[in-house]
Amino acid sequence: MKDNWEQCFALILKNEGGYVDNPKDPGGCTNLGCTKAVWEEWVGHEVSKEDIRALTPSDVMPLYKKRYWDAIKGDDLPDGVDYAVFDLAINSGTGRAAKTLQSVLGVNADGQIGPATIAALETANPREIATGVCEARLAFLQSLPTYATFGKGWSRRVAEVEEIAFKMVG
Repeated sequence: MKDNWEQCFALILKNEGGYVDNPKDPGGCTNLGCTKAVWEEWVGHEVSKEDIRALTPSDVMPLYKKRYWDAIKGDDLPDGVDYAVFDLAINSGTGRAAKTLQSVLGVNADGQIGPATIAALETANPREIATGVCEARLAFLQSLPTYATFGKGWSRRVAEVEEIAFKMVG
């Protein structure tokens, strides 16, 4: 919900960690969860790996708010569901996050969270929705060719996201 933005952002930074440049990661060099390609798109010009390494939480906060939180309508989602969908959006894109939520809710999965999705959330059980989102996310991750390399960490992350989402639901 509206009051969860800063808490969810802090949790994302904890999950994402610092600078990494794993050659097996198709995202390339990343810092605080922000890839070089995403940062270049955000700032409108090429950047170096050193620029990515130098990113701070205050640098990426506006990007995460606008490009991810606002895109998934984080302020309109129930406590816990907001975090589960936001973390998925950061990790796999806003379109996948929206479609996953919509599929769990049984509404048209068009990738745009709008009035029908929000209305379906009003009568849904937030714990069941958070669990459904995390289960669908894990199934997707397990289907990726890079799961053998990154799967243990991804699985741990999804389990932690679900646990925290449950606590947020109350």
